[in-house]
Amino acid sequence: MTKLLCVYCASSPRIDAKYYAAAEALGRGLVERGWGLIYGGGNLGSMGVVANATKQAGGRVVGIIPDFMQERELAFTAADELVVVDSMRERRRLMEERAEAFVTLPGGIGTLEELSEILVSRYLNRHHKPLVLVNQDGFYDDLLKFFARMTRENFKTAGMERVLRVVPDVESVWAALDRPDAFEVDALWR
Repeated sequence: MTKLLCVYCASSPRIDAKYYAAAEALGRGLVERGWGLIYGGGNLGSMGVVANATKQAGGRVVGIIPDFMQERELAFTAADELVVVDSMRERRRLMEERAEAFVTLPGGIGTLEELSEILVSRYLNRHHKPLVLVNQDGFYDDLLKFFARMTRENFKTAGMERVLRVVPDVESVWAALDRPDAFEVDALWR
């Protein structure tokens, strides 16, 4: 069975074309490297683009979508597997269980929620799956500064760089995923 890469990204159809290009490159690239896609099941924004690119490159697409989004005809119906769930929480849980690694592209509050939840799970050693944040054109600079402030002011422990690999572009994702040593956790909660 194909290993699944979970991609968190935007559903907005109004974002700059450069974000669509990154999503397309990620979709093509994951197929070239033997991955399938698992994601939020949408057909709009960079979500739709990454799914289309994966499918067009001959890859497997698994979408997990809440029923209220499917009812609004927001589902990517060309998915190889489209799982309809009752809630956003169930969607995130299934993606976490089925994915072998996670990549976050630029996105909105839904993307931030997904990143936060998977990052907390990783920090608490509930899983040891690689997490990669694509900081395209500095999109996440302010968030990373906020994380640093949390550490400086002792709201969180140091060591996030051991669980969240930050890369500048999609091409850098593959090197981050290919370096298992980059994601080893050694007692973050001492």
